[in-house]
Amino acid sequence: MKLEVRGAPNYYACESGILDTLPDILANHGLRKPLLLTGKNSWNAAKSLFPKGIVARHETYCGECSIEEIERIGGLIKNKGLDAIIAIGGGKVLDLAKAAGNLVSVPFLLIPTLAATCAAWTPLSVIYDNDGRFLYYSIFKGSALAVLVEPAILATSPPAYLRAGIGDTLAKWYEADALLRQVENWTVPMQIAREAALLCKTNLLAFGQQALEAAATATITPELVKVCETIIMAGGMVGGFGDRFGRIAGAHSIHNALTHLPESHQHLHGDKVAYGILVQLMLEDRKEEVLELLPFYKKTGLPYSLKSLGILSTESAAKVIAANALASNESIHFMDIPLTQEILANSILELEMMLQE
Repeated sequence: MKLEVRGAPNYYACESGILDTLPDILANHGLRKPLLLTGKNSWNAAKSLFPKGIVARHETYCGECSIEEIERIGGLIKNKGLDAIIAIGGGKVLDLAKAAGNLVSVPFLLIPTLAATCAAWTPLSVIYDNDGRFLYYSIFKGSALAVLVEPAILATSPPAYLRAGIGDTLAKWYEADALLRQVENWTVPMQIAREAALLCKTNLLAFGQQALEAAATATITPELVKVCETIIMAGGMVGGFGDRFGRIAGAHSIHNALTHLPESHQHLHGDKVAYGILVQLMLEDRKEEVLELLPFYKKTGLPYSLKSLGILSTESAAKVIAANALASNESIHFMDIPLTQEILANSILELEMMLQE
């Protein structure tokens, strides 16, 4: 079992005022002409803390990490002779920076403005089409030159994104557990991945609600920082060390399938993944664990049914989800259980009925 371990970025720091170190990081690596890649909202959130002395070409991304946008940003870097990317934003901005940096072989430095995914940590990008539909994942040979996490930025981000990050990262345990249960003799990287996945579950269930309460008032608390670092760092370590045994399984396939339902587009990635956890547990015949998670979902506002996602035509939706989640390239096939469209659709509908009782 050959694993490709990419456990961490070259450098990581989470502390107040960390962006002030950015000029020195660039100088120490001989980087003089960076591209500053942001979204509109993310730049508004970070610009007051961004060092004044950095001269960079500022580019706003077009809203998706798509093939066309990756090529556009890569072409811009090559044509202008730029030597690095400083990306400030949420998961799609960071994924775009990683993909474009990989395309034209320049280093990238990532500054997350949301704790919604582990995108800042992981050496991979999720690729969508220009309409926001999931296409595939790309895994890269190199990780970020630096990941700089400023708590003041994350504390002022919309709490909905933190909730989504909690949902996405909670899946790290359930998906890694489903994959690693199939292996008899774990390697040390697998053990590290499993411990990181368990830490995700433990910290989020213990401190997630307190972190959301802090975020609601834009207050930096130990619980908020702990949950943000769990999402970004511990979440990223699961796949970084576990490789294919620590990345994704059923929950993310359900997310990907939901993107084919227009009603789901109003919901964030992690919200849909959180719902996917419950569907995966139903497929594994772990109904008791679904019921154990339900109070946490309701307290934090995570969706626990199709109806809580605003999808009312449950039977037709279940068929669409089942068909797309079982596409040949989907990660749900990594699970060691029998799967057909009928089995998956019935599990979705059974979950719906069970949570109405």
